[in-house]
Amino acid sequence: MTTTFEDNLSVLFSIRNLTKVYRSDAGEIHALRSVDLDFHESEFVVLLGPSGSGKSTLLNILGGLDIPTNGQVLFRGTDLSSLDERKRTDYRRETIGYIFQFYNLIPSLTAWENVALVTEIADNPLSPEAALAMVGLKDRMDHFPSQLSGGEQQRVAVARAIAKKPAILLCDEPTGALDSATGIVVLEAIQEVTRKLKTTTVLITHNVAIADLADRVIFFANGKIVKIQKNERQLSAKELSW
Repeated sequence: MTTTFEDNLSVLFSIRNLTKVYRSDAGEIHALRSVDLDFHESEFVVLLGPSGSGKSTLLNILGGLDIPTNGQVLFRGTDLSSLDERKRTDYRRETIGYIFQFYNLIPSLTAWENVALVTEIADNPLSPEAALAMVGLKDRMDHFPSQLSGGEQQRVAVARAIAKKPAILLCDEPTGALDSATGIVVLEAIQEVTRKLKTTTVLITHNVAIADLADRVIFFANGKIVKIQKNERQLSAKELSW
């Protein structure tokens, strides 16, 4: 019998019949429609699909920023919908690292200080120095965001996200504001921290080339999964071109 990637890993998220409906005066928007999916420990997953296909909604539910209309999301056996607001906040603080398209750094703080904001509230964090060294910014710790390039700022954002050693790294278009060369450097940093910290990384992108980094690629359309692709070989970021 052939052993698959999933056979060697524990299930981190178990998602069943996940549905999300947003209601307004204009009517209902069905962002997710009865999605069934598992994510595994230490897995790198890319979500692909057009705008409005449900990718960001799924990311927000995984991150505890939103709750489903129907269905179930179990994180290591715990139903996220059953958590009250305080426990959901604890879940986000202790478990989730976020990387967004825009860096959201505090301009008046150095790179070191931006990362330290997270380490001060985490239980067992990396030091800011270690987190910044992991993304190749050991020599830029005392620089302010205005003194850093876009790619360097995004790598500070990566360091900030991983400093608390999160179980899950959620990345929403992390290279969307960058040129290809700079984007590849940022993706290298994400790959490196995923490997070293054994995080489960879920990355949204419109860039099909980035899918080659993943263990699995999940294709979304109209709130549904339309295809799941397993990559037999995951490329390094340096091997990408777009």
